[in-house]
Amino acid sequence: MDYPFATFYDIIASHGRKRARKTALFVDDQKIRYREILEKADKLAAFLTEKGIREGEKVAIFMRNSPEFIYSIFAISKVGAVIVPVNTFLKEEEVSYILEDSGAVVLLASQIHEKVVKASRVRKQCRFVIWEGSPDTIEADDAFFAEIWMQERMTPQVPRALDDTAVIFYTSGTTGKPKGAMLSNRNILSNAESGRRTINVKPRDRAIVFLPMFHSFTFSIGVMLPMYVGASIVIIKSIQPFSNIFKQVLTKRVTIFFGIPDVYNALAKAKLPWYFMWFNRIRAFISGAAALQPKTLDAMAKKFKRATLLEGYGLSETSPAVCMNTFEKQKAGSVGTALYGYEMKIVNENMEELPRGEIGDIIVRGDNVMQGYLNRPEATAETIVNGWLLTGDMGYMDEEGFLFIVDRKKDLIISKGINIYPREIEEVIDAFPGVKAVAVVGVLDEKNGEVPVAYIELEEGVEALDEVGLKKHLREQLANYKMPRQFHTIEELPKNATGKVLKRVLKEQLRKS
Repeated sequence: MDYPFATFYDIIASHGRKRARKTALFVDDQKIRYREILEKADKLAAFLTEKGIREGEKVAIFMRNSPEFIYSIFAISKVGAVIVPVNTFLKEEEVSYILEDSGAVVLLASQIHEKVVKASRVRKQCRFVIWEGSPDTIEADDAFFAEIWMQERMTPQVPRALDDTAVIFYTSGTTGKPKGAMLSNRNILSNAESGRRTINVKPRDRAIVFLPMFHSFTFSIGVMLPMYVGASIVIIKSIQPFSNIFKQVLTKRVTIFFGIPDVYNALAKAKLPWYFMWFNRIRAFISGAAALQPKTLDAMAKKFKRATLLEGYGLSETSPAVCMNTFEKQKAGSVGTALYGYEMKIVNENMEELPRGEIGDIIVRGDNVMQGYLNRPEATAETIVNGWLLTGDMGYMDEEGFLFIVDRKKDLIISKGINIYPREIEEVIDAFPGVKAVAVVGVLDEKNGEVPVAYIELEEGVEALDEVGLKKHLREQLANYKMPRQFHTIEELPKNATGKVLKRVLKEQLRKS
């Protein structure tokens, strides 16, 4: 693919001149123009240069959603450094691990995370911290963004190429210690270009961003895609109260809504005022990070008749988007067709392509495939084979190239040599009245090898699970060998920041019980 820009900074350098007066960011009652983003990015880049930050060094961002997060992206790109977004839900030891593993030399942090930052081993790793906000106490070497904006500084852009590393996303760690996926300028820009074509994003669009910017989905599709085309972003600093999101959608005339399944589950059930339904301008709901429930898709389609919910699929290692349903065609249960410029295949264990309709391993090739895992050549070699990325997911494609995810390969349950796909069981349980969410995991069994066990989160107001009724419901739709051997009611399923269930936590609970 051809791209109009080579680096992230090139985007804001271009729009800062050509769209100087256009509002790029809406934050509460504040409007920030493209020219202002360029000015702030230039000042921050000059400050980093004066502090000795050099090409290729890692700069970590541990910030809430804010304009400063976006200024930082472009400033770090200008000096040729590498962005390391850090999950703000992590605890001290987890933050320390990422800073040490990445080799970050600077941390950009929000005041609200001061306690975690100061309790982690930041001082051992980072030269200094730049704070968004006004902490009560700071170290002598630290700085404030507000102070940087007051000074007139400039520094030349460090030349960087499309294939130079631009950002490192740490995987969610659903199976253990997170790994740093190294992504180039080309990787992220390819996602922006492919997303532009599929969602048909125009400069007149306004996207709302309330999901955390540290996540690859929000970073690439929620932030970089609108910036890439010169559109506008409505920044929501906190998801609470959720009513504020509805207010901002109306008052800022939002046209593109980015969410995850948990958000759409809530939206499908919410009793929204008539004026919201009548006056909102949303034309596209984009869903990523985890699978949507069929009942949510149906409910959203009935409720929002002027907008289309487009479900997609991806992973951090693919920058992250791989495929998506389109305005022209959507299929229930499918995550769509490959985005422009990308290829998908379903293969067996010998990397041989399987016929359409057969279940196998999903592999991906294209400009979105990461450069590799930081400091982990063996893991990289296992994941990228002859240019194809092994996603670790299993699924099948129909005759039109629509992908249907069956399950994570590591979550596959093998009972007496027969494959059991937890997602299939989860979809059946999810349709039972009173069930809010469910996760099925495999547990070792002497006689069968493995057997499925279900963890169920109940709807609000439902006091107890109707286990007898649920078993009857399951027997009508599933073979006996797929029936869960145990049902556990749980107050809340353990999830990561984007709503993906942490099945390893559930398996650990089973081992300890």
